[in-house]
Amino acid sequence: MKYTKSHLPIEQQIISLKQQGLVIKDNNTAAITLSNISYYRLKAYIFPFQDNDDQQFTKGDINFDDIVALYRFDCRLRTLLFNALAKIEIALRTKLIHEYCIETGDSHWFTDKSLYFNLYKFDFIMEKIGEDVNRSDEDFIKHYQTKYSSPDLPPAWMTLETLSFGNISKLIANLDCKSTPYKRISLAFGLPNPFILENWIYSFSVLRNYCAHHSRIWNRRFHVEMKLPYNTIFPFIGKKSLSSIHTNKLFAILSSIQYIIKIISPESDLKNTMVKTISDGGKLLNIKDMGFPDDWQTFGVWK
Repeated sequence: MKYTKSHLPIEQQIISLKQQGLVIKDNNTAAITLSNISYYRLKAYIFPFQDNDDQQFTKGDINFDDIVALYRFDCRLRTLLFNALAKIEIALRTKLIHEYCIETGDSHWFTDKSLYFNLYKFDFIMEKIGEDVNRSDEDFIKHYQTKYSSPDLPPAWMTLETLSFGNISKLIANLDCKSTPYKRISLAFGLPNPFILENWIYSFSVLRNYCAHHSRIWNRRFHVEMKLPYNTIFPFIGKKSLSSIHTNKLFAILSSIQYIIKIISPESDLKNTMVKTISDGGKLLNIKDMGFPDDWQTFGVWK
């Protein structure tokens, strides 16, 4: 079937939303909002309150302003998470560089095939690393390329600083998790099981991309299933509560972020900021949509 729908003028967008049952008290205010936040972007926050068949609202008192409040809550949430993930990303780069350089005594350890468990992906990883380095406009990369002819890639403390979080995640996923430096990094993040670190970093990189591209975080089911351990070094989520957590919803990832943030940035006020962000989320916000259990603040990681 060929797609034949045309873009609606803003006035028609408002009419369409009203016909679906959305309460709009001020057309001028709605028009200003829709001129800055696209109709289709807002629809992601509208769909959950509509009937799937006729797109009519299941409750008759849903207000346009309440939808916008939910959207703005999501914007604040993304900013909060993006900043927290930046701290984890920087800490991870630092620990990767330090532990492997100290253990191997090799400034270019990331080019050593023996450190990888999946040799089939080694060439792919090296290609991604090369692309990120060549794309970088950092002065230290330009200096290396101007001054040195060999090796082609700069040392780890330069190269790894240019990698995207996604490519850092790919590197982590293919390094041998049984190696001494890998285990040290995992323990530094409070995780005795290095396999958990791989899963968490991949999940973080996926969430980070959603945040960076302004995608909806509220009410999202992530394609990555979080692995939630019960044998962490510091308090996390009680063993009895783990089975009740939706591993594909935000609360699971958020709890893992909070766990690491408490270790690498003890002065962080992530919990209180999160509570404040939720309290300002508007009347449509139900934190259960993000996988939050009623007693979430009693879990060790959130105390």
